[in-house]
Amino acid sequence: MAEKTLNVHALVEWLESSQPAMPDTFIASACQQMLAHGIAIARFAVFARTLHPNVAGRGFFWRAEKPTEVEGTVAEHDWMGSDAHLASPIHAIQATGEEIRRHLADPACPIDFPILSELRAEGMTDYYATPLPTITGEKLLASFTSRQPGGFSDAELAALRRLRAPFGRVAEILSLRRKAQNILDAYLGAQTGQKVLAGQIKRGGGEEIRAVIWFCDLRDSTPLAESMSREAFLALLNEYFECVLGPVQERKGEILRFIGDAALAIFPIGNEPASVACSKALDAAQEALTRMKTLNDKREAAGQPRLRFGIGLHLGLVLYGNIGTPTRIEFTVIGAAANEAARIEGLCKTLKVDLAISEQVARHLAARLRSLGRHRLRGVGEPVEIFTSY
Repeated sequence: MAEKTLNVHALVEWLESSQPAMPDTFIASACQQMLAHGIAIARFAVFARTLHPNVAGRGFFWRAEKPTEVEGTVAEHDWMGSDAHLASPIHAIQATGEEIRRHLADPACPIDFPILSELRAEGMTDYYATPLPTITGEKLLASFTSRQPGGFSDAELAALRRLRAPFGRVAEILSLRRKAQNILDAYLGAQTGQKVLAGQIKRGGGEEIRAVIWFCDLRDSTPLAESMSREAFLALLNEYFECVLGPVQERKGEILRFIGDAALAIFPIGNEPASVACSKALDAAQEALTRMKTLNDKREAAGQPRLRFGIGLHLGLVLYGNIGTPTRIEFTVIGAAANEAARIEGLCKTLKVDLAISEQVARHLAARLRSLGRHRLRGVGEPVEIFTSY
């Protein structure tokens, strides 16, 4: 095959005119462009720090054997500062701000990072890693690896250095968008976060939706908080919320807000039959009960009191949108159905059950439920029949 002519100007022009939507798409296209314009890369990687409750950074890897595919990896917070992190080019570059070039084809090349041994074993002949310049101070870096005989030519290496700035600009845009999405997902939820990122931020703006409303609350939290340290109580709350709300997220429910030791979530009905959202909500509630039993059995075995809680499920129309002051708003649901869901959950205490389901939800469920009779909710004219699971 004829050797392609190196054309760095065409690559710079392509990078500066690209309008990337997703990191995977951009990286695969950029690597194919490099190959097409005379840079013999066999492997490309880009690394970015991120803002995420569980993830400290992300990596994206491309290989010439699968030119349309990009593999994504995550580094959790405890990886930072670990032996693996400290022995990586990532740490060296972030600590010094200097590029790293290792000519693996040279037998005398220092193998001072574990990844270099792996790359040489794969037949790679050259490795070049560099920080990417950014405007905002984003911590971005990229590595380029070749397996052509002799490694990168001087012209290819000069071209890679020329590409640092345009690569950095595009990677910075993608990284900032990813950070914004992570923050919104973590603090607002995936669906709500997408709405905000799409521009639905006007106070008073929103839409009326039908949804199954989930309200849960931890009982006796005040004496619990007074009986332990602040750190221990926060750890307990996190463990509790993970048990009861993990099943909600796993079934694509949206957690809208935490209210102390209580939480509000919804399962929007959308264009699907109401039975779909109702079944997801019931499945999530039953799984939450199972996980809380496991947690309580563990606490009891350790001589700790069992945690008492309640989950209420209701169905109705709510306004899903922005409320608040001109400078501090919240994206949530409001309306009579949301208030009723909280009051239905409150019946758990008097009815001595962990799960209370309104008749509006129950009528859409095929599962066998046990009626707890009709009960009056504060502010609601007619009594509502309440059910629980067997």
